[in-house]
Amino acid sequence: MHWPFCLSKCPYCDFNSHAADTIDQDRWRRALLAELEHFAARKPEAEVTSIFFGGGTPSLMAPATIAALIDRIHQLWHCDPLIEITLEANPSTVEAQRFRDFRAAGINRLSLGVQALNDADLRFLGRRHDAGEALAALDVAAKTFDRFSFDLIYARPGQTMAAWRAELTQALALTGGHLSAYQLTIEEGTAFYPIHARGEFQLPDEDLAADLFALTRCMAAEAGLPAYEISNHARPGQESRHNLTYWRGGDYVGIGPGAHGRLNHRATRQHRAPDVWLRRVETHGHACQGEEALDARTRAEELVMMGLRLNEGIHADHFRDQCGLDLWQVIDVQAHAHLEQDGLLRRTAHGIAATEAGLLVLNSLTGALLRA
Repeated sequence: MHWPFCLSKCPYCDFNSHAADTIDQDRWRRALLAELEHFAARKPEAEVTSIFFGGGTPSLMAPATIAALIDRIHQLWHCDPLIEITLEANPSTVEAQRFRDFRAAGINRLSLGVQALNDADLRFLGRRHDAGEALAALDVAAKTFDRFSFDLIYARPGQTMAAWRAELTQALALTGGHLSAYQLTIEEGTAFYPIHARGEFQLPDEDLAADLFALTRCMAAEAGLPAYEISNHARPGQESRHNLTYWRGGDYVGIGPGAHGRLNHRATRQHRAPDVWLRRVETHGHACQGEEALDARTRAEELVMMGLRLNEGIHADHFRDQCGLDLWQVIDVQAHAHLEQDGLLRRTAHGIAATEAGLLVLNSLTGALLRA
């Protein structure tokens, strides 16, 4: 469920998010419910194992809107009794006061966009909260939800190993069983892109960035939160069920502006512009802008690309079940041998996985591995 609105746009963000002062909650609630019903008619027999309210800033949604959407999902589909229902939120004081309302609406897992634990870097990242508000929000989250996670961004300008070690030590002491740590990247179309191009700030060089990555994995593992994906760390059993569905190639319905989905071996895409999306849903019941049938080869390539992100790697039997091809029909055996020899790939009991060194060059690793 994609909620595209924020109070302001962060300079590093390339997501489909838009600053908005006022939102017609009733109108948006009706539209989101309508698009849900459109997709439920296409796959009525599915079991829903997770719901993820992402954005944007979905904690700007009225709790009544969230409750209505969750209730409708339970009416439209059979839901797993242990369904995971996650809401992304920002740790401002105002939003932290609403956490209990979100819990009452049906949210059972919170994901907080903390990003940094010092005020100087929070200002650089364009965040609206300070470190004190972040700590207060984490305290409320821990008291309100059995499961919560938060995000940090590292490899920030001027960041040293010692500074990140100290900040990560503090963060790991605050975790609720899950931590996401993302390396700062500069994407075209963001506010940071032209500023960085002009040389107004510099990111750590590749060697330091790699050391920060290794330090993150080592410290998180020592704290009992081993990496299960390139940027995500969790205590056993606390992994994000929703994100694992993506990475393992499962079906998911994408609702809201710019949302993508995978449904019955077809890729769906909703119109990105919030105003256009809203008008189309009100007129047609959905705002699908594009839909593409995914053949076995395309599915296989997605499974390799996403599966290598995971610490468990690619399970050959699961791969065959998902796309109908044998893993070694898709993998270049000679390239695999070279990559394994170079320490970028490792064999598992059930298939293959990237090593820590391989994760640092994941895009080129995937390209080299796939058979032409």
